[in-house]
Amino acid sequence: MTARPGTPQDISQDSSDALRERLYTTTKAYSRFVPHQFLNLLGIEDIRKVELGQQVERKMTVLFADIRSFTALSETMSPQENFNFLNSYLIQMEPVIAAHGGFIDKYIGDAIMALFPESPDQALHCSQAMLQRLEEYNDGRQRAGYRPIRIGIGINTGIVILGTVGGAQRMDGTVIGDAVNLAARMERMTKEYRASVLISEYTLYSLDRPELWSIRFLDRTRVRGKQGTQSVFEVFNCEPRALREAKLLHQKHFDQALAYYHVDDILGAREQLLTYIAMVPDDTAAHVYLERCETSNDALDNLQAELPYVWRDEYTIGLGIVDEAHKSLLTDMNELVSTIKDGALSQAPPLLTRIQSAASRDFMNERQLMEEDGYPFVELHTRQHERFFEFLADLQHEIELGEKDRVYLAFRVKRLLTGWLVNHLLSADRHYGNYRNNRRAKAAVI
Repeated sequence: MTARPGTPQDISQDSSDALRERLYTTTKAYSRFVPHQFLNLLGIEDIRKVELGQQVERKMTVLFADIRSFTALSETMSPQENFNFLNSYLIQMEPVIAAHGGFIDKYIGDAIMALFPESPDQALHCSQAMLQRLEEYNDGRQRAGYRPIRIGIGINTGIVILGTVGGAQRMDGTVIGDAVNLAARMERMTKEYRASVLISEYTLYSLDRPELWSIRFLDRTRVRGKQGTQSVFEVFNCEPRALREAKLLHQKHFDQALAYYHVDDILGAREQLLTYIAMVPDDTAAHVYLERCETSNDALDNLQAELPYVWRDEYTIGLGIVDEAHKSLLTDMNELVSTIKDGALSQAPPLLTRIQSAASRDFMNERQLMEEDGYPFVELHTRQHERFFEFLADLQHEIELGEKDRVYLAFRVKRLLTGWLVNHLLSADRHYGNYRNNRRAKAAVI
């Protein structure tokens, strides 16, 4: 019996089904090169509608992860072995990142650049999960006769521009901005300290649950193209239990040693470090600082980095009432540092109260102005203000408990208050100032 040919409707339906299947598989294939999360953030549902220059500005947490000593390791392998090794490692990390709300923006050789649109807490949880997965991966490498590998992870949170760049024949999706550069800087510094995870102060300010993490101040660093210095923090939840507990128990001693170093009292720093290392001998960062104490050039560079803050034109945002309030705050903070250095600790509490009252008025006025201007990053800005008051409360508590180390207290003020203010002015406030000025310029044209 001869089969009857399909009706025109059947043929049309088969063609439509085949077209849909082809479109689905094509879109799925493209998503392996352009993550669908990236397109969603751009407000695009169909990859065919991607155009050069599309962009959106938003808060993002950026994570860089890099294999330690990869160049030396790769020199021992053939090209095929290199690719096999890299892919076996990356296959381990990709699902971990996805499971924690992130997506991979790009691979840069052996490095991973991942983005977390929602929460910096997710990025920190991801970093710990990556380290745990790495342990499992290394167990397999050792069983197969290969040496284990280590990675360093750097994390920063900030406002970035996400969009498409390139030319007529080749374009790529990426994120650009200071937040990306600082995240990369955090990752590079993990090599110097042989640390697993470093975060910026901006990530620390933005955490929803900072109490969940074992975090300590590690350094002040300059970032190329940026004014001022940035605070760097180590997250050491994944350290071996004994080392983690020792770091927590003796953290005050470590902080004191760093305070002496950063105010250029190298002999005092060396003495403090030797005492600390006797208690926590496996702390690699302490050994790095001890080595620095033997190098006079490092001490000179550090002295230049920690000169007293004075008001500069670049701190202004062009809004008189806000600029004057910030200038007054900086003056009060410098007075507090001088008071502590002079040993007049009894005068510190009223100064701290004055700073708190002035900051409350200033930050409340800022929030009101931002809301009136429709500034889209009010909550991110406010979160940084909240962290400032937490730092202020910590200082008040230490002084009330009778802390007498003037070098330690003075550096705490510079790092937690003065340094916070200057970095806040140069990043968050400057961004708001640019937004406000651009908004008003557009309104004037209309």
